[in-house]
Amino acid sequence: MTAPALLVPAVGARVAGKVVKYEVSNVLRSRWLLAYALFFLVATDALLRFGGDGTKALLSLVSVVLFIIPLVGVVFGTTYLYDAREFTEVLLAQPVGRRGLFAGLYLGLALPLSLGFAAGVSLPFAWHGFDAEGQRAALATLVAAGVALTFVFVALAFVIALRSDDKVRGLGAAIGVWLLLGLLYDGLVLFVVAMFGDWPLERPMLALMLANPVDLARVLLLLHFDVSALMGYTGAVFQRFFGGTTGIAVAAAALLAWVAAPVALGMRAFRRKDF
Repeated sequence: MTAPALLVPAVGARVAGKVVKYEVSNVLRSRWLLAYALFFLVATDALLRFGGDGTKALLSLVSVVLFIIPLVGVVFGTTYLYDAREFTEVLLAQPVGRRGLFAGLYLGLALPLSLGFAAGVSLPFAWHGFDAEGQRAALATLVAAGVALTFVFVALAFVIALRSDDKVRGLGAAIGVWLLLGLLYDGLVLFVVAMFGDWPLERPMLALMLANPVDLARVLLLLHFDVSALMGYTGAVFQRFFGGTTGIAVAAAALLAWVAAPVALGMRAFRRKDF
C-alpha cells in the first residue's frame, strides 16, 4: 500500500474531527437543543417529585423516551441536513473526503442531542438521589437506550434527506417514519396476530420486533425492569424465547445493529449524491 493511501484514513479522521467540533459548538448554541434538554430535565424532576419513588419515575420515563427521542431525532435531523446543504457544498468544493464529512455532520448532531437527553434525565436523579438498589443500573440502561435511539433516528433522518431534494417531502417522510415505527407499528402487529392467529406466529413476531428499533428499546428496558405485563405481544414472545439476561443481551445487540445499518445506508447515499 502506498504512502498516500495510508494517509487517507488519517486525513478523513482529521476532517471528521474538525467538522464535529464545529457542528457540536453550533448545535450547542441552538435554542432547540436547550429546550430539548430542559424538557427532559423538567419531566424527570416532576416525575421524581410527584410520581412516587425513583423506580416509578424511571418506568414513566420509558414511555416519554420512546415517544420523544425518535420524533426529535428524525425531524430535527432531517431539517438540520437540509439547512446544512450550502455548508456541505462549500466543504465538498475543497479537498475533503465525503466519508469524513458525513461522519462529522452525523456526529455533530447525534452527540449534542445525546448529551442533552442524558443530562436532562440524569441531573434530577443526581440531586434527588437514588432511593433503591439497582436504580443506577436502570438509569444507565435508560440513558443508553435513549442514546442508541438518537443515533438510529438521526441516521434515518440523514438517509431521508439525502434521498429527497425537496425539503417538504423529506420532512413528510420523516414524520411518516416516526408515525410508523413509534405509533402505528404495534397496531399493525396486533392486526397480523388477529388475521393469522391460527398459525404459529412466534418466529414472525420476533422478526417483526427486530424490524423496529423502538420495539427493541422498549423490550430492552422492560426486560431490565422485569415488567412483563407492559411488553406487549412481541415483547412477551421475545421474553419467552430468550429470557431475562440473554434477552437483554440480544435486544442490545440488535439495537446496536439498528444503529450501524442506517449509518451505513446514509454514508452510501452521501458518497453517491450529486450535490
